[in-house]
Amino acid sequence: MAQRAHWKSKAGFILAAAGSAVGLGNIWKFPYETGENGGGIFVIVYLLCVLLVGLPVMTAEILLGRAAQCSPVGAMRKLAGRRSGWVIFGWLGVASSFLILSYYSVVAGWSLHYTWLAAKGGINGLGTEATKAIYMELFGNPWLNVGWHFVFMAMTMAVVAAGVSRGVERWSIILMPALFIMLGGLLIRAMTLDGFGPAMDFVFGFHAEDFGRRGVLEALGQAFFSLSLGMGAILTYGSYLKKEDDIMSAAVTISALDTVIAIAAAMVLFPIIFSHGMEPAAGPGLVFITIPVAISQLPAGSFLMMIFFALLVVAALTSAISMLEVATSYFVDERSWPRTKATLVAGGAITLVGIPSALSGSVWFFGSSMVSVIGMNWFDALGYLTNNFMLPLGGLGIALFTAWRLNDAIRHDHFLSGTKLGVFYRAWLFLLKFVVPVAIVFVFLDSIGMLRAN
Repeated sequence: MAQRAHWKSKAGFILAAAGSAVGLGNIWKFPYETGENGGGIFVIVYLLCVLLVGLPVMTAEILLGRAAQCSPVGAMRKLAGRRSGWVIFGWLGVASSFLILSYYSVVAGWSLHYTWLAAKGGINGLGTEATKAIYMELFGNPWLNVGWHFVFMAMTMAVVAAGVSRGVERWSIILMPALFIMLGGLLIRAMTLDGFGPAMDFVFGFHAEDFGRRGVLEALGQAFFSLSLGMGAILTYGSYLKKEDDIMSAAVTISALDTVIAIAAAMVLFPIIFSHGMEPAAGPGLVFITIPVAISQLPAGSFLMMIFFALLVVAALTSAISMLEVATSYFVDERSWPRTKATLVAGGAITLVGIPSALSGSVWFFGSSMVSVIGMNWFDALGYLTNNFMLPLGGLGIALFTAWRLNDAIRHDHFLSGTKLGVFYRAWLFLLKFVVPVAIVFVFLDSIGMLRAN
């Protein structure tokens, strides 16, 4: 086998892993959940959930990857035994990243389309109904959806095919600072708006009347899903670390960057919305309908809109790179394929599987039949399967394996190697053994609706 690829720098790994964690959910889900669930109270609970659940699982994933120096399937085989049932969690990680990227790239394609529209001034100065019509037309247009899906996947494959250091790391070092600069520029502009004060109160004010059990579960779920846990991406990135690299401090930095970007996104979006008397909403409607209308009313609105949608593309691309890397590394590690071949096969398969998602809003596809049978189209069904079942089970498997099955010497040695934070080993292990599994079970039960009764 060829010598294992490694990151050239600690910064490269941190930016790549932070890019994996930072995605579209940071921008269109976290801000709305914060405002609707008590503002500052939700933020505090979210930070606690990141500290007590997200950070321990991320540390475990990085540790398993570095200890095995393999992608998820190989890592579980090496650390648990070739015939061990734990290997199924390695396969689950590969399958999760494969399926998520197949529909995630469709949404990323929408961001590409809107960036192009903003660049040519096609959505500037439009009202809500006109902007909504553009979004609905895009959703139902098979040519546009498939075309942009192909373009985005081609961009992702080009980065991954170039390798770990020359592709993933190099582009992460370019894209993540670009994301910070764009978000920072929009934040500075948002701070000058009349709606900045009311928006900060909506997001960060302590509104106890809006916070309850539902808010705790939302914070717990967001903390888990926001960090890209349970789908093998962080484990795969961890496998490119050297033994002297500090796992714990890297996990803390990655979690902090992800949280800062989510909070900054809230500080950008809501001042813009509140300044124009518009109602906040979650999901695609926020970024593809509400925000274009609000931004277009600002001075230099067309330019700011182009920056905003370019920001979405960058956030989507850094996450997509990590998801494709999981499948690519499987073929490189387990089949000894050259990276270019592995990327083309994995990326090509994901692209083909993503076509039904791209056609889910079109009459060309049997999506309407699926809706009549299960209440969801292909796009929504894949999202429901991966987010509600595969990711929680994957995260639970990682936590249980690392805490209860992994060799004590391997776990202890790799946690302490290269770190000055070894004093937290016992606390980390306690959380991983007892707190994290219970929390993930609650996330799972809540995601499938078993805890949502009033």
